[in-house]
Amino acid sequence: MPSKKTKLDKDKMDRIVDEARRSLQKREQGYREQALKIYPWICARCGREFQGKKLRELTVHHKDHNHDYNPPDGSNWELLCLYCHDNEHSRYLDQDGYEELTPDGEQEPTVIHQPFANLDTLLTDTK
Repeated sequence: MPSKKTKLDKDKMDRIVDEARRSLQKREQGYREQALKIYPWICARCGREFQGKKLRELTVHHKDHNHDYNPPDGSNWELLCLYCHDNEHSRYLDQDGYEELTPDGEQEPTVIHQPFANLDTLLTDTK
């Protein structure tokens, strides 16, 4: 049986999470509505047009990936469909993984296994 303190802690945590979600939705609605007024309802990547119920599939993408930077002129936004938006964020995450540099400025090798490293010796041994 859970203690009264545990139940209070869980209730408090639930309230905090709900408040954070509401705040995020409110903030998103603000810049989304602005972006929909500024830009045509067309995906900036694939060119697909949106209207009516399909408009919910059009998302606001932050060009610099900073969701807190929302200039009123919309210079940090572009409208992307769900698919292009997911693709853009996947590319951004992939790029982050490749930008790991060693202290001397060289790029860190991403692959350490070299399956053909000893191939020449294996081929010469069989002759």
